[in-house]
Amino acid sequence: MNEKEYISIADKCIMGTYRRYPVVFTRGRGMKLWDSEGREYLDFVAGIAVCSLGHAHPAVTRAMQEQAERLVHVSNLYYIEAQIEYARLLTENCALKKVFFCNSGAEANEGAIKLARKFGNDSSSGMRNEIISMIASFHGRTMATITATGQEKFQQGFHPLLPGFKYAPFNDLETLAGMITERTCAVLVEPIQAEGGIRLPAPGYFAGLRKLCDERNILLILDEVQVGMGRTGSLFAYEQEGIIPDIITMAKAMGNGFPLGATLAGEKVAAAFEPGSHASTFGGNPLGMAAARATLEILLSEGIIQECRNKGSYLMARMQELQTRHKLIKEVRGRGLLVGVELNREAAVIIARAMKRGLLIASAGPNVLRFVPPLIATKQDIDQATAILDEVFKEEE
Repeated sequence: MNEKEYISIADKCIMGTYRRYPVVFTRGRGMKLWDSEGREYLDFVAGIAVCSLGHAHPAVTRAMQEQAERLVHVSNLYYIEAQIEYARLLTENCALKKVFFCNSGAEANEGAIKLARKFGNDSSSGMRNEIISMIASFHGRTMATITATGQEKFQQGFHPLLPGFKYAPFNDLETLAGMITERTCAVLVEPIQAEGGIRLPAPGYFAGLRKLCDERNILLILDEVQVGMGRTGSLFAYEQEGIIPDIITMAKAMGNGFPLGATLAGEKVAAAFEPGSHASTFGGNPLGMAAARATLEILLSEGIIQECRNKGSYLMARMQELQTRHKLIKEVRGRGLLVGVELNREAAVIIARAMKRGLLIASAGPNVLRFVPPLIATKQDIDQATAILDEVFKEEE
């Protein structure tokens, strides 16, 4: 089939929950993707911060093939070898030592919300179950996670939302402190607001937030779904803030494309989940755990995370060079290989024009370009992306 035929069938059979670009990808390798017509693209989206090792990484592919030949799925009714091996590797490299496995970032955040409420209710006879999240945050598409998301556009049409959520301004400890009551059980926050426009924390914000949560005896939940697994230059973003949260959620890059999620917690908090409290049929299945283990071993052993900061600084510098030449760029911000370029116009036109020239980029809100390339991106890849954007900006201006 050709591209038009594929798209026609998709529009007929698949629910219209996405405004898809008119391209059908059929193959990928490393930093490159190819569509059904054979056109080549440089991928600075990585499945929205998912394929951190690039497409079709041979070691991850081999691990999945070998596991698929032995065992794909049983059930969490039993102990699972691949799950145990990955859980040990993960918790050895995280300050939190208990993990629950699921299938997506939304499920990981759903699990964190349930765990925080269960812990709060258990310790207060059902009186501490409210959660404060941040304005402009994003935590997923389930009913609980769109309620936790501090953006009305994701909530439209789905009311009534779940009770028990409040929204505080990001980077504003004073306002947050005034919103905490005897019913508050947790604060839920992203280390960097990705979907909210690549908004970074102010210096000392997370240290102050940790101190405030300790003083008020409430849990601190960090949503590391997009920023974790090396994206910001450390395995977890919390490591750069000098704090230890009570709960961490992760997903996206865990399996380099295989759908995975996890909720991590300290021993005391994790004990609130008892047999029957929470479950996932596919969470932690052997095939997914094989992909996750291979991905993490590569990230830890090949210096990719250490290089991420250097590459991110280089990407920022190249975008700032473009800013000096193009007035449509208002600001460049980011950390590691999570970079946002704020424009003085809609991002969608720039994204479409870049795609026609063979560069894939995403948005983070209506006027922010989001760059989340695979962590294996080279300076040459960044230079190529910069050159394409330079031409796109000239055309737009």
